[in-house]
Amino acid sequence: MMEKRVCVIGAGPSGISAIKNIKEKGIDVVAYDYNHDVGGNWIFSEKESHSSVFETTHIISSKTLSEYADFPFPPEVADYPSHDELRNYFQAYARHFDLYPNIEFNTLVKSCKRIDSTTWEVTTEANGSEKTDYFTDLVVCNGHHWQPKYPDYPGTFSGEFLHSHQFKKAAPFQNKKVLVIGGGNSACDVAVETSRISKKTSISWRRGYRILPKFIMGKPSDVFASSMTFLPVWLRNIFAGIMIRFATGSNKMYGLQEVKHKFGETHPTVNSELLYKIRHGKVHPKVDIERFEGKKVYFKDGSKEEFDAVIACTGFVLAHPFFEKNLIDYSDGPVPLYLKMFHATIQNLYFIGMFQPLGCIWPGAEQQSKLAALALSGAWQRPKNIHALCEREVTHPHMKQINTSRHTITVDFHKFVREIKAEMKNAQPVKTAVPC
Repeated sequence: MMEKRVCVIGAGPSGISAIKNIKEKGIDVVAYDYNHDVGGNWIFSEKESHSSVFETTHIISSKTLSEYADFPFPPEVADYPSHDELRNYFQAYARHFDLYPNIEFNTLVKSCKRIDSTTWEVTTEANGSEKTDYFTDLVVCNGHHWQPKYPDYPGTFSGEFLHSHQFKKAAPFQNKKVLVIGGGNSACDVAVETSRISKKTSISWRRGYRILPKFIMGKPSDVFASSMTFLPVWLRNIFAGIMIRFATGSNKMYGLQEVKHKFGETHPTVNSELLYKIRHGKVHPKVDIERFEGKKVYFKDGSKEEFDAVIACTGFVLAHPFFEKNLIDYSDGPVPLYLKMFHATIQNLYFIGMFQPLGCIWPGAEQQSKLAALALSGAWQRPKNIHALCEREVTHPHMKQINTSRHTITVDFHKFVREIKAEMKNAQPVKTAVPC
């Protein structure tokens, strides 16, 4: 039987945490990453690539609740770090824990086939050449913000049409009429940035979104909200909804659709500039699109307008192209994984960072990595009722949200971290053979 040999797919923020914690257990680990360095989405490039950040991107969670427990941010880092600060942070993490020798960069994972219950056949491609290797365990950290999800509207837009994944800077949209589709974090950021230099920027929402400020009473909003973590999630959400209503007022005051869902039923948007830009006449709200016709966009309220460019900030597909679809396919949900990481029947497969918290992914991914390392070392055993626990992930989510593919992997940040730490308390010392 082959000794433990682990393959990690991805060397982004989740992947490096997995490598670090597995390596600390003395387990042989090899990671493959399509990028040229550590950092995942946070390696900014003006060319379309794996990266999803653009020139002015800052994280939407505070550094206080985004750092690894094992590697705090330097004190000089901003409350909401830029993509450059984050790239430097992740690469410093990799250097500090000596992870680079375990990572093969510029390498695409093409397929992962399950040969038997203890063996994965992994085929990679680098520099035009394919290679096949074998591992006992597979840890998937390929992220879920890299394969664009495009909207589907009748008609064809004849101007420039792109996804937020392709948006890198506002400069190409100078003096143009721009329509941004979406109300999430990327959409609001893109609308704000293009509005600085465009002839006109409009933003189209299909429903109402909550816009949260980045600071409340001088504190980052997630830090302020963390003072309520002793409350049940449902009660905390009620208070959060009331607090945001007082902070920003009604959406109607800004010409935006009202939110029809309770706080927590959708992902809130964290942006302190959009509402400011709307009230200053720099961003113009529009309702959902009815159809395209040349450069004209027809909206569901009966209005129409001509645009030079449409930027679709409509999210991403949860994709694992290296798996055969009859083995793993979570693109449309549901995702029946215990703690968003353990499969009910495939015991040598782990997912790290495949969840969407109301907060930052990385601290939760770090805790997942620690639990995965305990499992790989034999110190932690999967619960005997793993099938029921996987099913419960689907039937009893942390919060009931609207039925979209984006909301299939939502967790409450604080509750999720507590649940993983509770499991780690069940770990036992690994018994090693004593030579005669």
